[in-house]
Amino acid sequence: MNNDVVRRGRLTGERSGEMMHFLSSMGADRHLADADLLVDIAHVMMLQKQQIVDPGTAASLLSALLRLYDDGIPESAFGDKFEDIHAGIESFLIESIGEETGGRLHCGRSRNDEVAACLRIRLREDILRQLSIICRLRDVLLTLAESHQDAIMPGLTHLQHAQPTTLAHHLLSYEQAFSRDFERLAQAFSRVNQSPLGAAAFASTGFPISREYTASLLGFDGVIGNTMDAVASRDFALEVLADMAILMLTVSRLCEELILWSSAFVRFISLEDAFCSTSSIMPQKKNPDSAEIMRAKAGSVLGSFMASAVIVKALPMSYNRDLQELTPSLFRGVQDTKHSTGLLADMLASATFDTTRMREEAGRGNATATDLADMLVRRFGLPFRTAHNIVGRAAQKGELSILNVDAAAIEITGTSLSSRGLTTSDISGSLDIEKSLQTKRAAGGPAQVSIVAALEGRKKQLACDRELLDRWKEQIASALAGLIRDARRMVP
Repeated sequence: MNNDVVRRGRLTGERSGEMMHFLSSMGADRHLADADLLVDIAHVMMLQKQQIVDPGTAASLLSALLRLYDDGIPESAFGDKFEDIHAGIESFLIESIGEETGGRLHCGRSRNDEVAACLRIRLREDILRQLSIICRLRDVLLTLAESHQDAIMPGLTHLQHAQPTTLAHHLLSYEQAFSRDFERLAQAFSRVNQSPLGAAAFASTGFPISREYTASLLGFDGVIGNTMDAVASRDFALEVLADMAILMLTVSRLCEELILWSSAFVRFISLEDAFCSTSSIMPQKKNPDSAEIMRAKAGSVLGSFMASAVIVKALPMSYNRDLQELTPSLFRGVQDTKHSTGLLADMLASATFDTTRMREEAGRGNATATDLADMLVRRFGLPFRTAHNIVGRAAQKGELSILNVDAAAIEITGTSLSSRGLTTSDISGSLDIEKSLQTKRAAGGPAQVSIVAALEGRKKQLACDRELLDRWKEQIASALAGLIRDARRMVP
């Protein structure tokens, strides 16, 4: 006998266990089950409001749904005999309260708009959770930056010593990047939080439903205008995965630096033992495995985005079953990002920086050579490119001494700079690391005054972002609490 309430009318052939498992979406549907109950409750309340079902029927349906909400969905509803949890819940209701009542749950809707709504409800929760983690990560970076304003370190280009900077300046660069990740996901949230309910299969329904009412009950900001687009599009999921992939690329870059900094060659940082492992054969090893796994997870999240994009790319309007295969990739990308960023915040907060070692490396490789070239421009009115060539030629000769600089000036310009007043103190003053840093006073630079201003600005931005996040959380929590409260009032 066919136990699937959806199949039994049109289709009679029995499926093998392998076929049922192949078609089932239950693995991913466990992430959607709670959202499905909320959608069912809101749908029933709308059916009664619009007089599509009578109050007694609505009360019976809501009573059964609220029991599932309070006690949990039974494991039997997740069985492979059902194609998805939506059919599983409907079948459970029919078995519990009879088809005369339970069979009316699906009036005026399709699994297509039901699934799309569940995905959006779950995904908006995931976005808010991820935004919270990003805020915590940014807070850790700001705290570390504030306590390391005077920690001088080498800045690198091409992994070569370039110019000196500070650890605060370096950490603030990542905080700003993660702030943009917050902005991207926050913008995506507004597009995710739109209701597809009422679209039914794709052409809506002849019943006098109220799409706006179910949207408001569930805390959506509005409805998706075109009903075909509402069920057929997954660009909201692709957008979130793309944003998370970009976020994870920044995570990967930071982890790459933490791995390098913790090596015996560099020794800038010591990661807390909890985030490291040792070797099964080499007892002396302390490996930064957590950072390595986070770096690898960036590839997994990017893979989730690519898999989802390829699934969607050739689908005609409107709904196609291919979209079922997108959901596991979506949740894998979301989970990998959540775990990685949360652990990264903890790993950074517990790390110890060797600022003495950083300072030792800050001046290597003639790191202040640009400052010497700038001094020649200001002191002697040289074009920067000429001064650049003089200093470059002096570096080629060895140290940036007055003898080498003067010899280079004669070769490049035919004129001695020492004869024009260049002194050893001019050279040494230009090459001084502390002086070099404090001249970089432009907004966003590493000078103390710029770092203080940057910290103040970034803290204000973080506070604003947290306020926005709290408003969204409260808005949705209030709507869902009201949904359950009003549903309970409708049950005698």
